[in-house]
Amino acid sequence: MTSTPPPSSLAPEIAARLKRSADGLVPAIAQQYDTGEVLMLGWMDDEALHRTLTTGRCTYWSRSRREYWVKGDTSGHFQWVRSVALDCDADTLLVKVDQVGAACHTGARTCFDADVLLKDGAGTDQGAADSGVPASDQ
Repeated sequence: MTSTPPPSSLAPEIAARLKRSADGLVPAIAQQYDTGEVLMLGWMDDEALHRTLTTGRCTYWSRSRREYWVKGDTSGHFQWVRSVALDCDADTLLVKVDQVGAACHTGARTCFDADVLLKDGAGTDQGAADSGVPASDQ
């Protein structure tokens, strides 16, 4: 059972487009705007997205603490928003940021460099072009 999300100031035309999870959240990928480096994944509800769009700082919804948090308020590792885009399915946000300091709560620059499962296709017999997967699904 899900509860009704709290009222939000998010523009109705944006809110109407979002496809949210059962708990009212949309995944938000933070990417360094100038290098393309993927930094982290956070979660936003309508209000977090509104705050992100209007303040120029990333605001996320903490699923564990059940509260909003602004990246950098406690760590000093700010995310200054450069652009926000909605993917083609309207179920994921791409937030291009200027990251100051570490993005990961562990103190690492990115959340995606400590546990690399495959690097540069090493160990694969075929490249993606030969995988049998249609190009549109790659």
